[in-house]
Formats: sequence, structure tokens, C-alpha cells
Amino acid sequence: MSDTAPRIHPSAFVEEGAEIGPGCEIGAFCHIGPEVRLGPGNVLKSHVVLTGDTRIGADNTFFSFCVIGEIPQDKKFKGEKTKLEIGDRNRIREHVTINAGTEGGGGVTRLGNDCLIMAGAHVAHDVVVGNNVILVNNSALAGHCVIHDDVIVGGLSGVHQFVRIGRGAIIGAVTMVTNDVIPYGLVQAPRGVLDGLNLVGLKRRGVARSDITALRAAFQMLAQGEGAFADRARRLGEETESDYVREIVEFITSATDRHFLTPG
Repeated sequence: MSDTAPRIHPSAFVEEGAEIGPGCEIGAFCHIGPEVRLGPGNVLKSHVVLTGDTRIGADNTFFSFCVIGEIPQDKKFKGEKTKLEIGDRNRIREHVTINAGTEGGGGVTRLGNDCLIMAGAHVAHDVVVGNNVILVNNSALAGHCVIHDDVIVGGLSGVHQFVRIGRGAIIGAVTMVTNDVIPYGLVQAPRGVLDGLNLVGLKRRGVARSDITALRAAFQMLAQGEGAFADRARRLGEETESDYVREIVEFITSATDRHFLTPG
């Protein structure tokens, strides 16, 4: 983060009212709207559009031709006042689109910290994206989705509106996700099948072997136990001592607008 004055290319158009934090670099032919608030140390490559009531934290990098804060792609939107909030240290690559919220969805789209949004990805209105999330090239999140921390969404994948994806889950490439994904789940195939746990991700984060063993046992119980999926989860919560398993149980038993992808 820098305390120096922002550097703005002569060809950039910064509308009156926009706030540009110290140390920002605004490249050639960028357009920044009057309600944009840029924190310190942000870098805009050439041809970046920031518009709408958009609040951006510190040390983000926006690559060429991304459009951030435009109105939602929702026919119900009638020009009401809505927002976009972006945290710190995100990398938002070429041709990414992130839309502001809608009145019916709470009015705010949010992106957390330390995310990598790769080229051509789309984040729709009222989506909430956590920290350390990766959206691979040309993936898309429909409106009202909730993406928890440490999730990876593979290239050319789509996530249906109102879907929640739990912490640490991974979505394979070219996958359509139509229902909620449990934390640490592994989803693949064209119509999104819950095909196991994200064991590689768990090991990379240094999760203890005992917790991984508990997660494997929990997955088997969710797949093969008696009763409905939610009933199996509640029984699991009564029996487990693993915080990771409890996280899955809490995710399953919390309120949702979708069903769940369940183990095959």
C-alpha cells in the first residue's frame, strides 16, 4: 500500500465525484464513474470500466476490458439504487464482469479478499463471494449465489441462481451446478455430481489426517446412511467430534433456497 499520489493516464476519464486513493495507477482509456470509491494501491490496466455505486478496497488489480459495477442482467431491475463491494488484493482478469445488486436480492453484490477471477468470468447480481476464491476462465455465477471461502470453480462451469457452495469445495471444469454443494465437496460431470471430497485441497491446507479420516467417514454416512439426507446430517452432528464435520452438518441444516447435491 502506498501513500503516493495516484497516477492517472491522460486518456483515462475519471468522472467528477469519483474518489481515487493514494498509490492507485489508472491506465490508458479507463473509465471511472462518479460514485466509484477506490481505496489505496489499486492498479487498473488499460480499458477498465468501473461504474455504479462501487466500493473497492486496497491493492486490487483490474486487467484490460473488465467491466465492474454495471447494472444487473435482470429484467426486474428498474434502476433502483444498489451497490457493489470489493475487498482487498483481488486479481480481476480480462473481460470479467461483476454486476451490482438488485433491490429484491438485498441490494449488494460482494467480493471478499485475495480472490482470483480469471478471464471472461461473470459474477451476477446479489452474489456473495468469500475470500481466496478462484473462478477459472469463463465460469459464471448466477444471481444470489453464495460462494464460501477457498472455493475453486472450474473453467466453463456455471452455478445456478441461489446455489450455495461450501468452504473448500471444488467444481470441475465444464460443470453445471444446480444445487448446494457441501463444504469440502468435489463436484464434476456435466450435470454436477457430488463425487467425493476435495482431498487434494484439504491436504494442501495442512488439515490433520484425523480430520480427513473423519470427513471420509462422514461422507460415507451421508451417502449410505438411513433416512433422508438432512436426517443423516443431523445424526452425524450428534456423533462427531470433528469441527470440519460439524461445519458440513451446519451447512446442510441451515436455511437454503435449493436442494443439495448428494453423494451417489
